[in-house]
Amino acid sequence: MPRFLCSLLLICLFVLGDYATVSHSQLKCKSKLKGVPVHPDDVEQIRFALNLEFLETDWFLHGALGYGLDKVEPALAMGGPPAVGAKKANLDKVTRAIIEEFGYQEVGHLRAITSTVGGFPRALMNLTATNFAKIFDDAVGHTLSPPFDPYKSTVNYLLASYVIPYVGLVAYVGTNPSIRGHVSKRLLAGLLAVESGQDAVIRTLLYERAKELVHPYNRTVAYFTSRISHLRNQLGGCGRKDEGLFVRKRAGAEGKTSSNILSADTRSLGYARTTAEVLSIVYGTGDESKPGGFLPNGGNGEIARGYLKRNDETIHI
Repeated sequence: MPRFLCSLLLICLFVLGDYATVSHSQLKCKSKLKGVPVHPDDVEQIRFALNLEFLETDWFLHGALGYGLDKVEPALAMGGPPAVGAKKANLDKVTRAIIEEFGYQEVGHLRAITSTVGGFPRALMNLTATNFAKIFDDAVGHTLSPPFDPYKSTVNYLLASYVIPYVGLVAYVGTNPSIRGHVSKRLLAGLLAVESGQDAVIRTLLYERAKELVHPYNRTVAYFTSRISHLRNQLGGCGRKDEGLFVRKRAGAEGKTSSNILSADTRSLGYARTTAEVLSIVYGTGDESKPGGFLPNGGNGEIARGYLKRNDETIHI
């Protein structure tokens, strides 16, 4: 065989071999999906999460940068009012970088949800220091003096952050069993993964400071996490689904540890909450039909507004 034909044959074999490798690689990366991408029953369940995602977005962005969604991606607010009382927190350099990343992640979550199932305008949100002060007063069972200020220091901001992302996490776990579309399931899984990560980071940062006294209250960081978790259990009204940084050993992982960096049940699985439980906690009223707390006029979307039809009361701030 002439030399040039041999060379041509070798080139063809090389190209075909490379093509086969690419084709196999492409085939390997494709998953076989069956059923509808987004089932009609999924839409409002996933949209409900926007109430929490809006809250986290402005909380994290303002805390790190001093401005929120209205500057970063105003179209995603869909004309909803800006958060009341949100401002830049006095954070150390490392924590500020972490919180900034969280803020941008929340923007991505808003984009992912609205591009998949549509959205609704951001509800009025109360991120004032006064609102957080009330939450902490309710948690400890008396009026703190001076009032708790979430923006005052890194440890205060982390404790205030302990209040928010975990509620979204358990809401996603609760929603998961009823989601039917394959695109919806992928979206929910992706959201849950990142929300869980955020909560784990916050809890880890607090765990490192667990025995530190929160000035000027002469109470430890661990004490405040325990009281906040207890308050959420009371407001949710459906048993123990929330735990602080430490638990009794028999309640820890495999009954062998009292550390509780990740809050989970006896099988180390994440707790689940219904939409009614979530709203009862976020409203701070223990009743999904009575707005208040972080959402003084209630949440938006068919699910949240459906609960509010039982009670027309709104609170203006």
